[in-house]
Amino acid sequence: MRDPSPTDGGAPVGYQARSPLHFYMTARILRRTCRSQRGGFVNDARLDLPQGTLDLLILKALSLAPMHGWGISERIRQVSRETLQVPQGSLYPALHRLERRGWINASWGASDNNRRAKYYALTRAGRKRLEAETQDWERLTAAVALVMRMS
Repeated sequence: MRDPSPTDGGAPVGYQARSPLHFYMTARILRRTCRSQRGGFVNDARLDLPQGTLDLLILKALSLAPMHGWGISERIRQVSRETLQVPQGSLYPALHRLERRGWINASWGASDNNRRAKYYALTRAGRKRLEAETQDWERLTAAVALVMRMS
């Protein structure tokens, strides 16, 4: 096994994460200022989440009740006070990945406006995974907070 290099995201060759919340990439905030069509300036601040965070957020949203994809993204957006907005291009691949892993299951049903929608629900394995990932997340954020507070 070789030392991680900046060109490969810091992961050693052949490395596979032990869990969705194993962090080997750093989060970064991108800030761009550009001129809008109306002539004003728009500050586009985007936070790149650490690998596996979206899976944890989806599992947590589904721990409350089964939901369809749009409902999951809206729940995450609302609870985060609109800080986290999950685009469909990220949400649906994550839902399919979680379904393949057996952490969620899907079934068709009618949405609030009587349209056909695929509803996702947490499985027993998904609840166990959520519990483990929540503990990992709490340990990680506590450790980062300690480092950030050092003098």
